[in-house]
Amino acid sequence: MTESNGHSQTNGEHYVGTRTIRPDGHDKVTGRARFGADFNLPGQLIGRVLRSPHPHAHIVSIDTSKAEALPGVKAVVTRDDFADQPSEFVPAGEMMMNYKDVVRNVMAREKALYEGHAVAAVAATSAAVARKALKLIDVTYEVLPHVIDVVEAMRPGAPLLHDDLFTAGVEPKPEKPSNIAKRVEIKQGDVEAGFEKADIVIEREFKTAAVHQGYIEPHAALATVSEDGSTELWCTTQGHYIVRAHCARLLGLDIGKVRVTATEIGGGFGGKTVVYLEPLAIALSRKAKRPVKMVMSREEVFKSSGPTSGATVRVKLGATKDGKFVAAFAELKYQAGAFQGSPVQPGTMCAFAPYDIENVHVVGYDVVSNRPKVAAYRAPGAPISEYAVESVVDEIAKKLDIDPIDLRLQNAAHEGTKAAYGPKFGPIGLEETLNAIKKTEHWNAPLRKWQGRGVASGFWFNIGGETSVSLTVNEDGTISLMAGTPDIGGLRASLAAVAADELGVPYDKVRPIIGDTGSLGFNFLTGGSRSAFSGSMAIVEAAKQIRAELCARACKLWEAKPDQVEFSDGAVRPLGALAEKVKAMTVADFAKVAGKTGGPIGGVGRINAQGAGPSFGTHLVDLEVDPETGRVSILRYTVAQDAGRALHPAYVEGQYQGGAVQGIGWALNEEYIYGADGKLQNAGFLDYRMPVASDVPMIDAILVEVANPKHPYGVRGVGETPIVPPLGAIANAMENATGIRFTELPMSPPKVLKALKEKGLARA
Repeated sequence: MTESNGHSQTNGEHYVGTRTIRPDGHDKVTGRARFGADFNLPGQLIGRVLRSPHPHAHIVSIDTSKAEALPGVKAVVTRDDFADQPSEFVPAGEMMMNYKDVVRNVMAREKALYEGHAVAAVAATSAAVARKALKLIDVTYEVLPHVIDVVEAMRPGAPLLHDDLFTAGVEPKPEKPSNIAKRVEIKQGDVEAGFEKADIVIEREFKTAAVHQGYIEPHAALATVSEDGSTELWCTTQGHYIVRAHCARLLGLDIGKVRVTATEIGGGFGGKTVVYLEPLAIALSRKAKRPVKMVMSREEVFKSSGPTSGATVRVKLGATKDGKFVAAFAELKYQAGAFQGSPVQPGTMCAFAPYDIENVHVVGYDVVSNRPKVAAYRAPGAPISEYAVESVVDEIAKKLDIDPIDLRLQNAAHEGTKAAYGPKFGPIGLEETLNAIKKTEHWNAPLRKWQGRGVASGFWFNIGGETSVSLTVNEDGTISLMAGTPDIGGLRASLAAVAADELGVPYDKVRPIIGDTGSLGFNFLTGGSRSAFSGSMAIVEAAKQIRAELCARACKLWEAKPDQVEFSDGAVRPLGALAEKVKAMTVADFAKVAGKTGGPIGGVGRINAQGAGPSFGTHLVDLEVDPETGRVSILRYTVAQDAGRALHPAYVEGQYQGGAVQGIGWALNEEYIYGADGKLQNAGFLDYRMPVASDVPMIDAILVEVANPKHPYGVRGVGETPIVPPLGAIANAMENATGIRFTELPMSPPKVLKALKEKGLARA
């Protein structure tokens, strides 16, 4: 039997690359969609968490007797309800986890390591009873000195968070524990020799603050445990299979007895790849023998879930007088929060990746401090290191009097460039994004006094990973599509378009859903810009099975040989003389006779996706500074990024725009502010200032498409890269507007006004 490439449609219509209606759109806009806090079960209890008021303290004792005696309280759990875990890294899907740290982050054990650290949890018949019960739990603390800043945490004599933490990546192994969990390093060429060839060397130090992902929906979980140990969990997560693995490990459950359903998700951006409430809800339900529902308050989200790192970064870049980069060095010091695991590794990988530089050396440090354990945030680690690098690149352009886009084009990574972190790039689109920006009207538009324009490029490597999908042909010819990666950015629309093109059926005949952990094989989480890339590859595999099956059934029905039939244009078609005897049969035709021709028709895709294409983008921003207040207004913004192939252009543009807006917030306003007491002072959206619609202009998006040759449709992940360039682009625009190089983020009004006053530029 033969097949066409499968990408053809009945009536010649294609859906990949078009702006189809989102399958989940109606439920989202009408409010019918069910998010984490929308799930309820009969007889459910309400769970609440008691959290440490101290940033660092020994937990001497916990007395829960009064809380347990309170009428309406059905269960209380503390550290004693969670078995300790060994200090070793073990696989959880494709991640390596140290469950000794995970169990201590879920519930404080020997010490509370940050304000908001969970110390106990209760389940009661109402929220009011649960709150009262928390007040009745008597915790005796021995308060310890704390450390918040990453540089301070690295100093000898700093308050020590873990007495068994010895710096990894250092030989010989240190004899004394410290707050430096790990040292990472990448090298390429001879950096010292490279700097000797440089005609100009710029070295600067930069500082960024910790910022939260800012998802609108707080963490929520609903758990029920039956008498035989079977456990069901509904939660807002980017990876329900990972949640299952974590909860089973922490609570001693068989993975096969834990069924996790990912609810609709009101934003995650990497922050919902971690477990917080989920193990607590299961532990409380198991103890109370009733369902338990838990939802974080906004204050809890800020104090007790992971932001991304703040960091101190030093960059040194050397160039010849004609603008060729010859040597690059960076030192990255990243906050991990209370437990090791900052994104310093990807920070080192991404720092200089947009450029073809022969000599590169990057050193990174993963440093613990008395803050919440960091979580992923969209291209974790990359915005920080590339903010510093792009600032220095711009400074070199000014010193050499070279157009900043031309300087980047001269040094841009291209096909064949060997990245300092290892791989040799295949076809990539960085140069195309730079040229696209340079051709815009925006690039040459006039500016007034106090206005500035900035440009910066960015990179993310993208990942693939374990992915399972299923396609089922229903009796009426519609297609049920089940994926196992939560949809956080229009995934269902993209996968439905691929399935429609592969099977030659109308788009509106494909019904995509996200399956629970009992419905499909293992899926890695939605993150690293992998879901559309790997999901569409798996859809292609599943569709191949269906097309082959339909061809085989046609051979039986028509008493034909395999080479007499082919699948094309959504149907099995007879070839040659056979075409005079029988008519083509569509997918819907086969569905009608499935019971007589072999039974149900379907296909599965179970892959470990490889070949994720790296992603590059370039951003252009205009801003205006108010010299009276220091307030910065974003006037205009353009994003150009290589998507490989945009499965759904509207949602790709949405990813570009969303990343840019989050980067604007990171650059100008967002930060965790701690007092001398080690407590977070702005744990709410009133004081943690995120951009709203009135703060940003319409963001223009340019889709560059340099096909990824390792994907059947040429797809690259697009979700991470858009947050990488904004920090550098805005800092560069600020320098052009004010003449001041800002080396600390955020560039909030008080900091900007202070800098203007120091330069005598502020207007009274």
